[in-house]
This record gives sequence, C-alpha cells and structure tokens, in this order.
Amino acid sequence: MKLLHLSLISCLLLSSQAIALSSDQDQPVYIDSDSQQLDMQSNKVTFEGDVKLKQGSININADKIIVTRDPKTGAIQNIDGYGSPATFSQLTDDGKTLAGEAIELQYSLAQDQLTMKKNAMLSQDDSTIRGNQIRYKISQQKLIADGKSKGDRVTTILQPQAIQE
Repeated sequence: MKLLHLSLISCLLLSSQAIALSSDQDQPVYIDSDSQQLDMQSNKVTFEGDVKLKQGSININADKIIVTRDPKTGAIQNIDGYGSPATFSQLTDDGKTLAGEAIELQYSLAQDQLTMKKNAMLSQDDSTIRGNQIRYKISQQKLIADGKSKGDRVTTILQPQAIQE
C-alpha cells in the first residue's frame, strides 16, 4: 500500500513538462524504476534502478533520476538524470531523432535548457557533437559545447545531407 501511495504522489508531483519540443510537453510523464523515494520537505522524488522516463516521444534511461518541484506552485523545476551513461532520445517536429548521452543530464524548466555533463554526446542524422559539457537551449534551438578541460577540444562530425530528388 505504501508503494502505491508513493507512486500516486510521485505522479501528482510531475507536471506535463520535461525535455520536449512542441506537443511532448503536453503529454503525461511516466517513470518506471526499481525504487523511489519521496522527500516532502525538499520537494524531491528520487527514482533509482534502471529508471525509464517517457513523455510523448521523449525517452530517458538512467541509473537515477531526481525530480525537484517548486514548493509554492508544485511545478517541476528540474529533472536530473545520472548514469554510466544516462541516455535520452526525442523525435523532433521535423520527424528526426535527436539522441544524446552523458554521465549527468540536467534539465531546467525555468531556463528551458538541457545540460549534459561528463562525456557528453549529442547526435542527429549521423552528425555528432562530443565534449565534456553540452548546453542546449531548447526553445531557441541553440547549442554550446565545451571541451573537457583547458586544452581539450570539442569534436564535431557533420555528415552531408542526403541528395533530394
């Protein structure tokens, strides 16, 4: 009964926003994990053990996901994922798949920004960007990638576009 109670509470804590483009943010969030812990004082829900988050076309797989809510409004502030690596994928409005992975994924709803840290990789259509940190401003579709440390570099592989007939 306690597990069912925690599951219901955690579902109520999750708003309809996550890492999303267009209609994904209007979809419910589903999280499946081996265990979950709710801390009502800190407004955090921690999901551990083969965690799978799904919202519309978005999929995040991680060893651990922490969802933090605003104590006044109840809205989700952050979704943080940790893994070796944590992965995500999303179908974009133009029908392409955006995929990424990093040791840490941080999504700030207030900033509308996804930050991937430690061995970050982002790819679409066989084009890939790798760096220690990749920041993606979702609504503006702007990306900033940084090397691992001073002297390290960002690696980008761009594939030619398919010839249109």
